[in-house]
Amino acid sequence: MTFIPLILTSLLAGAGEPVHPATEDLGNGFAHHGVATPVSNHRGTVATVDGQGRNVALVWLFDHTGGYALLMISADTGESEQFPPPFDPEGDCPYSSILSTGNKYYTHFANHFCEFDPVEGAFTFFRKTSPQMAMSMTEDDNGLIWSVTYPQSGVVSFDPETREFKDYGHVYKQDWVQYPRAVAVDDASWVYFGVGFTASQIVAFDPRSGEARPILSEAERAKGSGYVYRDMDGKVYGQVVRDDAADWYEFYRGEDRKIGKHEQINPKPVITGTQKLFHRRFPDGRRVAECDLVKRELVVEDPETGQSKSVRFDYTSEGARVMGVAAAPDDTICGGTMFPMRFFSYNPRTDRWTNRDAYSQWNTVARQGDCFFVGGYPGGFLLEWDPAREWVTTEKGNNDSNPLFLTQCKPTINRPHELLACPDGKTLVLAGTPDYGYTGGGLLIWDRETRSGRLIEHTAVIPEHSTMCLVALPGGKLLGGTTTTPGTGGEMKAENSELYIMDIATGKLEWHGAVLPDVHGYTDMCLGPTGLVYGFADRARFFVFNPAERKVVHEENTQDRFGLTAMHQGPRVFVVGREGAIYVLFHKGIARLDPAAFEIKLLAESPVPIGQGGAYLHGRIYFCTTSHVYSWAVPE
Repeated sequence: MTFIPLILTSLLAGAGEPVHPATEDLGNGFAHHGVATPVSNHRGTVATVDGQGRNVALVWLFDHTGGYALLMISADTGESEQFPPPFDPEGDCPYSSILSTGNKYYTHFANHFCEFDPVEGAFTFFRKTSPQMAMSMTEDDNGLIWSVTYPQSGVVSFDPETREFKDYGHVYKQDWVQYPRAVAVDDASWVYFGVGFTASQIVAFDPRSGEARPILSEAERAKGSGYVYRDMDGKVYGQVVRDDAADWYEFYRGEDRKIGKHEQINPKPVITGTQKLFHRRFPDGRRVAECDLVKRELVVEDPETGQSKSVRFDYTSEGARVMGVAAAPDDTICGGTMFPMRFFSYNPRTDRWTNRDAYSQWNTVARQGDCFFVGGYPGGFLLEWDPAREWVTTEKGNNDSNPLFLTQCKPTINRPHELLACPDGKTLVLAGTPDYGYTGGGLLIWDRETRSGRLIEHTAVIPEHSTMCLVALPGGKLLGGTTTTPGTGGEMKAENSELYIMDIATGKLEWHGAVLPDVHGYTDMCLGPTGLVYGFADRARFFVFNPAERKVVHEENTQDRFGLTAMHQGPRVFVVGREGAIYVLFHKGIARLDPAAFEIKLLAESPVPIGQGGAYLHGRIYFCTTSHVYSWAVPE
């Protein structure tokens, strides 16, 4: 059994960054190695003043638990205070927020609308609403705050003076989840909002009657999101999708008019935006140059003098959610986190961590030979990292980068769910769901020797399906398992997921079939020692597939015994250990598969629910739960 030191203190790379505690022995072979990335992500930051007129930054904090607190930081001293929302975030977080003309900070998520008053230093209003979270917010000429929500265009309004709150419910419904990313109100109090992504639309909403009217005809709608903005002339203007070369609509008092070109664009100032909102200017003219949640540093500059001041602040965090882990060629456990997007590496021999900025979100990771590969979101990109070389921040077009940017696959693949390192040592296959609003994801077959790839569209595999998991079969073949899930904001069009066999060299589909009924998605698969493939569908249906006969030879439901399997955008449910032993990661614990008897036996019940998989390294199986990394010693 490999010895894991339990006494060393580990640090994140970089001065002033938080400390990783030493590994904790949990008993029964389990160890807790700590939080992979013990920092949070901002989901809306605004510069304003508190009750004493002092400059403060308000920052919505987001970790794996959701939007768990609003952080108020003094721009002069760095003194900070956290204010938890007056409701359970339930893992949800802000996607839009607004700082009103009355110096109140509003957002809407987890089915709750809320108001924070920096003068009082408190949440001063909240109300439960129809599901779920605002994708856009605005303030009208009368000071009312408006919010339009995902997933079915819910509309709410709040009057800060009278404290009257109205929830109009879902006013425009579709067969797919909607992202209403733009909202504006004319000076006659009509509300207009644009939705996407399967088919754009602009909706006119009358608060007096509560009636909503879609503006665009079905023929006009396009892939993407409808766009609107409020002009200083009192009217609202919009486009089918935002495009400088496209024609415009004019909206006023609920009426719409096509106007073609619209060159005099003069938007009414409103301090609002998406989850990336960063309003930098304080009322006295100074501005936030930087608010770094990793370094816990706030930098404020004075444009008149050119001088800047840096202060340190602090906050608590449960850490960013881990996407999954794999063993790297340097005998470390590596992976990435989401919000913030970070790379981490854990060295079991020294009990030390390395943590760095990552190139976007590392959805799925895999080792092939002396390199570590990443399939990431957004854009379905592919990276190659050589741990033996110095880390050089990834930049497109910079061949000295390490990790090196190889290619991207958008819109064919936007969210990778599988990165298969083929046993030939040179071929990688990337798969996943497509871009926003699309249905059906394809495959990227990458050749490391020629450093080139071939992109295969979903129409050449199984139309309207995306590939969720892959196994390399003997003879240069691929076995794929699909999902009917569309791209984000897309429309589900297929009824049942399927398995398929493809020739890697030609990219030609040789067979496909719905071998199991009523399957939403094939979770993960593993090739056994006799050529049979073991897999899970919908995280609960264990099956054994014979590729030669192209049929399922065994099926059973494992949820009652073990709970659901581990799962994330790169699942890694199966872990292959020493001498080809096959282990399975369930919520309940770690099991071993008997390939001959088709039996699964629980070896150890985990002290925490296993969330994300999974890698074997030097006698231990590593796995994740939310933001934490754990391991279990495999009995000899």
